[in-house]
Amino acid sequence: MSFGSEVAHKAEAAVGSMKKAFGRATGNTRLRVEGRAGQFKGNTKQAGDKLKDAFKH
Repeated sequence: MSFGSEVAHKAEAAVGSMKKAFGRATGNTRLRVEGRAGQFKGNTKQAGDKLKDAFKH
């Protein structure tokens, strides 16, 4: 996993987390759902990269 992709995946998860929190605070269901999806997507990519690294060595 390159450093750039690691940062990008963490940023994607962080943006999703912020969207989720902002949606929860404002009562905006659509924004909260988008945030959860973004957070899940970023976390899944991170897990996939860690799995690739585990089998690379």
